[in-house]
Amino acid sequence: MDEVENEVSRQGNDVIAVNADGYTAVSSTMIYDERRGYGFEPGSLVYEKQRYEERDDESHSSKGFPVPQEQASLSARLRSGFCIPLKAAFVVDVPDGTYQVLLIAGDPLADTVTRVKAGEGRLMLPTIRTVAGQCAEMRFAVVVRGGQLRLTFSGPAPRINALEITLANQTMTIFLAGDSTVTDQPESGYPYCGWGQLLPAQFKHDVAVDNHAQSGRSSRSFIHEGRLDAIMQHIKPDDFLLIQFGHNDEKPDPERGTEPFTTYKQYLKKYIDAARAVKAHPVLITPVHRRYFAEDGTLTDTHGDYITAVRELAAEEEVALIDLAERSRVLFEAAGVEGTKDDFMWVLPGEYMNFPTGVEDNTHFQERGARRLAQQVAEAIRELRLQPLQMYLR
Repeated sequence: MDEVENEVSRQGNDVIAVNADGYTAVSSTMIYDERRGYGFEPGSLVYEKQRYEERDDESHSSKGFPVPQEQASLSARLRSGFCIPLKAAFVVDVPDGTYQVLLIAGDPLADTVTRVKAGEGRLMLPTIRTVAGQCAEMRFAVVVRGGQLRLTFSGPAPRINALEITLANQTMTIFLAGDSTVTDQPESGYPYCGWGQLLPAQFKHDVAVDNHAQSGRSSRSFIHEGRLDAIMQHIKPDDFLLIQFGHNDEKPDPERGTEPFTTYKQYLKKYIDAARAVKAHPVLITPVHRRYFAEDGTLTDTHGDYITAVRELAAEEEVALIDLAERSRVLFEAAGVEGTKDDFMWVLPGEYMNFPTGVEDNTHFQERGARRLAQQVAEAIRELRLQPLQMYLR
């Protein structure tokens, strides 16, 4: 695999040395080292392959026009040499910020299937599929916090030929404020997943998703813990702030609980006012439904007035509303009592290694459910014609 870095500084202001083509070769045995500042995490299962040397017919473009010899040579090397990351994490030390990543994946002789995630499991792209002889060039935007970009690769036949990582702090950003149904769940809890961590794959590289949602938070506790303040340190004009609370507001906990038509609406308005103060766009989201069915197969509403309160506040403040409560009701009722077990954390003993004794959870989602909800959020953005977000959907 080859990797290029543009405008990426290292600790101590050192920059990765690159060759004349601007790329640095990365082998399958290159384990992360603090002095180097990049490499595969220990324990990564990754191999490398060089298919063949450059051929004479590769001095022409796909349209038959001659191309410079050095360009043909570089293209041939990137396409014929690659890593096979069966289960691997590649990390790069970079300053905090937003980056655009160009990923090249393919194989001259084999079909490929590659999945790419960032951080603790944010799905950055739809599954990359190529046929033998094809190379895909995919771009995505990713927000880095903590001084390190971590990319994980997997799939039944994955390939990584090259990465280009470019600082892009002006990229439009969607900030997420919410609870466990939205947050980036840790890898140790897979397939436990919040819909926010699968939202990045719904957008082209023109949009980054910065997920600040945290498990167990309400509209009240999120603010009191300084999490809205943390968002305000990074949000800029024309960014978007998506706000979904309710699950924990309903609890009789003085640190978290709110009343639907008074304190709940008052706290949600603080998010709206904060976003508008910096000329960003607030978007309210009704809380997604839990998995409780009545005998007739309809979904039981456990949120009650909290859903009504969000709808009222959106109308009062003239704020865009994504009615995920209604959308999830339709989605879950269509799947039914048994089908929704694949959306929620209903896991049999031994089905997943992280849950050896199994689990039955009617509130939180596994990856399929989170992905379907992320698709619903994207579809709502399209239907609401939220510009320019709508034009950046994949």
